[in-house]
Amino acid sequence: MAIRTTDNSEKTFHAAAGRLPQARALVQYQHFAEDSLLRRFLDAIPTQLVVLNMQRQIIFSNRAVLEFLGASSAGSVVGSRPGEVFGCINADTLPGGCGTAEKCRTCGAVNAILAAIDGRSEQQEYRLTRAFDNHTESLDLRVHTMPLDHQGERFIVFTVQDISDQKRRSVLEKIFFHDILNLAGGVKSFAQLLADNPDGADAPEMVRLIESAASQVVEEINAQRMLLAAENKELKVHPELLNGQEILSQAAALYQRHPIADQQTIQVEACTGDFWFTSDAALVGRVLGNMLKNALEAGRKGDKVTIGFIQQGQQVQFRVHNRAFIKKEVQQQLFQRSFSTKGHGRGIGTYGMRLLAEEFLGGRVVFESTPEDGTTFQLILPQNFPSD
Repeated sequence: MAIRTTDNSEKTFHAAAGRLPQARALVQYQHFAEDSLLRRFLDAIPTQLVVLNMQRQIIFSNRAVLEFLGASSAGSVVGSRPGEVFGCINADTLPGGCGTAEKCRTCGAVNAILAAIDGRSEQQEYRLTRAFDNHTESLDLRVHTMPLDHQGERFIVFTVQDISDQKRRSVLEKIFFHDILNLAGGVKSFAQLLADNPDGADAPEMVRLIESAASQVVEEINAQRMLLAAENKELKVHPELLNGQEILSQAAALYQRHPIADQQTIQVEACTGDFWFTSDAALVGRVLGNMLKNALEAGRKGDKVTIGFIQQGQQVQFRVHNRAFIKKEVQQQLFQRSFSTKGHGRGIGTYGMRLLAEEFLGGRVVFESTPEDGTTFQLILPQNFPSD
């Protein structure tokens, strides 16, 4: 989608960038601040609630919002937009602010507000990634919007409910009641076949399948335990001297035997630069494993997935490439906590990769995807693990 301009010439990919002058926004704020009964009513609502004007600027915020933001008064955020006060990492991408970046096209909050501007009440999920205390925090929110006419002007009521815990439970239920149950069922079936004919020609293959399914169960449980510890800031990091070539070889050997490989080939490129670096072996393996698993899931029989390692300056880079292209609208949401291309109740892989890399390894995960060249994910880490 090409960038377009609004009536005040500020660029936008999605919602209009134009705003009312701050003096006019403050006049609108007084419509609500001076109505003591209305103000007390809005403050009594425990849900976070803001009133927006037709330019999506905050005109009034209730007490729940101010407590969340640590703001002293409702007037202190007048004129800003929701993503700007909530700390959305995309809010300052363009000069027009919240709602104007390309990634805002898939934002539930912006789209719910635009629906209310068109006169419709709307409910959407809002996956917010925000900068907070020099860290990033991912929240799953549910937003409601509705038009409101007050003192001869049209406003938008915008409420926010945190459903992060609900979403986390949904993901865990999906994994444990569906994925792991299916794997456990496979173990039981293979074991029964082996018990019925322990000396048959297929017995070694049955043993291999039982071992593979059991390993996947343990792997899935460990992955969830690591993610929960990371989100709760309880994950311990244990830096040690690591060899990039060895890590690649181990990952390739592990996933080449995994059912998800499905007749695909994993090719390990020759490493360049210094193979040695300092980091946490388990966390690096988890991120690289997720990158490789995602590449294999996106592939088809006969495809080749390439993995490599290079050292450049004071950084090391792991990369995983496959030929599949990620659609643009998927790219814009890829690292959000509850977003998944695998259906409802999934979606922790890419989010978990970025969480571990940025918050615990001092690195980052980036990707590039085009129809011509396919998709490459990179895990970029400092060669020497940063000390506290």
